[in-house]
Amino acid sequence: MTEADVLLKLEEIFRDLFDLPDLQLDVSMSADDIDEWDSVNHVMLVVQVEREFKIKFHTAEVEEMKNVGDLVKLVVGKLGKSTPR
Repeated sequence: MTEADVLLKLEEIFRDLFDLPDLQLDVSMSADDIDEWDSVNHVMLVVQVEREFKIKFHTAEVEEMKNVGDLVKLVVGKLGKSTPR
C-alpha cells in the first residue's frame, strides 16, 4: 500500500471520527488544525487506525507522531513489516 493509498484511507477515518465529511486531509495537518482532535479523540483515532489497517502501534511511536504525515509513514512502515495471514 502506498503513502497515497494510506492517506486516502486515513481521510475516511478522520472524516468519520471527527464528523467532518468535507475534510481534506493533508500530511502537514496536526491536532492544532482540527478542533475536534483532542486527547480523547486522539486515542480513538489510534485505535481506529490500528483496526482498519490490522496493525499495532507502540506507545513511543504514538508519542513521536507530530502530524498526519508521520502517521502515514508509520502505517506504511507497519504494513511493510506485517506478514500475510
